[in-house]
Amino acid sequence: MTTQRSISDIRTATPNNVGDGFIGLNAFHPQGSRPYSPFLLLDHHGPMQVKPSERPKGVDQHPHRGFETVTIVYEGALEHRDSAGNHGKLFAGDVQWMTAAAGIIHEEKHERAFSRQGGQLDFVQLWVNLPAQYKMNPPRYQDIAATKIPVVTLPGGGQLRVIAGDLAGLQGPASTFSPIVVADLRLNKGQTETITIPQSYALMVYVLSGSATLNTTAMERGQIALLNQDGDRISLSAEEDTKLLILAGEPIREPLAVYGPFVMNTREEILEAFEDFQAGRMGVLQ
Repeated sequence: MTTQRSISDIRTATPNNVGDGFIGLNAFHPQGSRPYSPFLLLDHHGPMQVKPSERPKGVDQHPHRGFETVTIVYEGALEHRDSAGNHGKLFAGDVQWMTAAAGIIHEEKHERAFSRQGGQLDFVQLWVNLPAQYKMNPPRYQDIAATKIPVVTLPGGGQLRVIAGDLAGLQGPASTFSPIVVADLRLNKGQTETITIPQSYALMVYVLSGSATLNTTAMERGQIALLNQDGDRISLSAEEDTKLLILAGEPIREPLAVYGPFVMNTREEILEAFEDFQAGRMGVLQ
């Protein structure tokens, strides 16, 4: 028998600009991420209008260690380069899952052709923590095309798309280091759906656009709900055409040490990360 989860908290994302080309909202960040474990950060950039430019804007090269970055593009196009030699372009529906692990240098910018023509850009970036035993693994890069992501049309209309983990009989293509669900859900106006997630998983629902009722609580764009681990299902009803991001996973119950682009387990490991970065041991972006 399934039981309905109760809501622990609903927060409204705050304005947040990253680099010189990404304007949007931050729903939670590493220093305040513990209730959202295994997730560390959720930035929603857009929808924004990108003015035509010969010089792609975005975030110049910077390091990461100890976690993964997940970029989900809904509109527009991005381009990525890193010190492991990866170079990828992401278009609407595509996902990039980059495991920084022991350390990587990368840059993220508007894709060149998109930058020249301009247009609407809308994407989400997540940071996903790694269990301690994997934090010093070699970096890894998963370039997940939209065509590889399973989608199901729901009985009431709308669609569920599963990027990682198992949900509603769909298996996401992303390979993860701990049990995680990342999915987006499109609901039509007036549609109600029930989502079932294991009770042991932390569960969050973020409103990408539109407005919805979660169980009996109204939510709007830019709000995120954190659910208690006291049931295994939630009800979502759309007040208008609505897009939602569903994040869930087994919490990583380990110490967390965070400073800037590094997420480790101890202060000593953070200091070591800085030393390795400054000594060039995280590679060089050519």
